[in-house]
Parts: sequence; C-alpha cells; structure tokens
Amino acid sequence: VQLQASGGGSVQPGDSLKLSCVYSGFSLVSSAIGWFRQAPGKEREGVSCIHTTGTYIEKFALGRFTASRDDKKNTVYLQMDNLTPEDTALYSCATLRNVGPCKREALATMKRFATWGQGTQVTVSS
Repeated sequence: VQLQASGGGSVQPGDSLKLSCVYSGFSLVSSAIGWFRQAPGKEREGVSCIHTTGTYIEKFALGRFTASRDDKKNTVYLQMDNLTPEDTALYSCATLRNVGPCKREALATMKRFATWGQGTQVTVSS
C-alpha cells in the first residue's frame, strides 16, 4: 500500500490549488482515502474522504474544497478554491480498509489507524 500526495505550493489568498494523491496496492471498493492537514502547532484534522460509495467534505471546507477521483489513474484529487491563510498546512492523504462509507466518523478512525503517504505543503500568504 502506497500513497503519494503532490500539488502543493505557495499561493495568495483567494487562489486555488489542486492536490493529487496517487495510490497503489488497494482499491476504493474496499478502502477509503482521506485528505488530512496539519498546521504548525496544531493537531492533524480531517478534510475530506473519498470511497466508492461517495465523498465527504468537512464543514469548514464545504463550498471551497471538492474531492474527486480518477480510477484509471489510481488518483484522487482535492480541488481547493478561495484559499485563505488559515488553510496553510501540510496536506496528506491516507487510506484505511473497511472503514465504511465516508463521513466524519470514518475520518476520525482513519486519523488513528490509516496508512499514510508523504504530504505536500500548502502555504497561503499575501
């Protein structure tokens, strides 16, 4: 099982970024992929989850972030629009098998037990 996140960068407030997570060794039929972020000095928090049954976006990201997938490329995406300095963090993708449909509880479980990929830094500043 492997995951690799990419697509981060330094942007200005209001800009957009699209993160990618390429995965191998599992499928979204039996596993979910979660996006998480961790800002300096803060706990890691869940952002979104994607599974064959659907996607979930945390409340703070609704309307700005969108999760999607490309099964042919074994890739999931996190489109982030209207970024603010509060979105500055290391973004990582992770997977857990049999975690069930995507919802807040699934993200909480993944945070504790998932297999993690290397993250990608997002910095939003003017």
